[in-house]
Amino acid sequence: MNTPMQPMPVTTPPRQGLLGAWLQALATVVRDKGVLLLLVGAPVLYGFFYPWFYADEVLTRVPVAVVDRDHTSLSRQITRFADADPRIEVRFVAASEREAQEALWRGEIEGYAVIPAGLKRSVVRGENAVVSIEANGAYALLNKAVQYGFAEAVGTVSAGVEIRKLQASGQSAPQARASRAPVQLQMVALFNPTEGYGSFVVPAVALLILQQTLLMGAAMLTGTWVESGQHRARATTWLGRLLALCTLGWASGLFYFGWIFVLHDYPRGGNPLGALALLACYIPAIAALGALLGLWFGNRERALQVLLFTTLPIAFVAGFSWPVEALPELLQWLRWLLPSTSGVQASLRLNQLGAPLSAALPYLCALVALGAVCAGAVLALARPSSTLRPGA
Repeated sequence: MNTPMQPMPVTTPPRQGLLGAWLQALATVVRDKGVLLLLVGAPVLYGFFYPWFYADEVLTRVPVAVVDRDHTSLSRQITRFADADPRIEVRFVAASEREAQEALWRGEIEGYAVIPAGLKRSVVRGENAVVSIEANGAYALLNKAVQYGFAEAVGTVSAGVEIRKLQASGQSAPQARASRAPVQLQMVALFNPTEGYGSFVVPAVALLILQQTLLMGAAMLTGTWVESGQHRARATTWLGRLLALCTLGWASGLFYFGWIFVLHDYPRGGNPLGALALLACYIPAIAALGALLGLWFGNRERALQVLLFTTLPIAFVAGFSWPVEALPELLQWLRWLLPSTSGVQASLRLNQLGAPLSAALPYLCALVALGAVCAGAVLALARPSSTLRPGA
């Protein structure tokens, strides 16, 4: 005769204090080589090698060509000024535009200028003359360097021609310069003095590196706990685990803000206390979200497989490399579910721009809210069960 199966008690993990759970989680990270590599090794390696690609900051001496159809002293002066510009380097003067195009297609140059026939004659007559500039549009930075370099060279020569015309009309040299440019314009880059690409992109990408390494590490570690049945634990145990993840994340954040930015001389230190407040809000939100994703995936390998390919889309929706207004409206709302959205914007204000804490307060509040919701969800989903289901 079969008797109904009674619910069986489940052995719950032994009671641990917050400190004990914190130490045990750190010990688990040290024993797990994959998680250790993500949480400790990857931030250090990225911190040294990622900025290395942008060490030059500004492109200089980009190879170009000049197609001279005028063959006058004015066209030769434009060529000399172009070669003297630090942005570009004139490799050769082409006899025809076809020759310059073929050099561009072969990758020997990145752009060229076409000086039309009759340029000097048009200038002497006071007629408009156009110098065409063609550049490799497949690479935005190279295209910008070519366009700016030729524009500066042609603009300088054009200004000299105008000043000589004014002097010929009876004005002195100072009067001619003042007449040509009555209002002087001086442009100063406030928060990127070198106007370098590395100073623009690395401080923002650093926040993404912190997020992705901690997110994948936390999800993998939680997936390991799920596989071994250790994810069912009391709130104190989970708070200790989250604190251990935050400890490693804070160490990585201080490593970037306190040393990597100094090593590569990026704009920094605008509001040090504000930057510390950002890390205090940013890292817990990532750790809680990573643990929540780990519980959802339920498998350490799946967590890494899914999260590994999210970095580039997250970079595009963060709001520093792609205009937010160009995103679909749905993505403009969904992107706030990622800590990097608020973290990048707050970091640029506090660490680079030197804004007061009040300017970044909405972003910090969003991080605190996101972290609280994710941590609450983790505690609710991973609470220990007192009994197994019948038949389990």
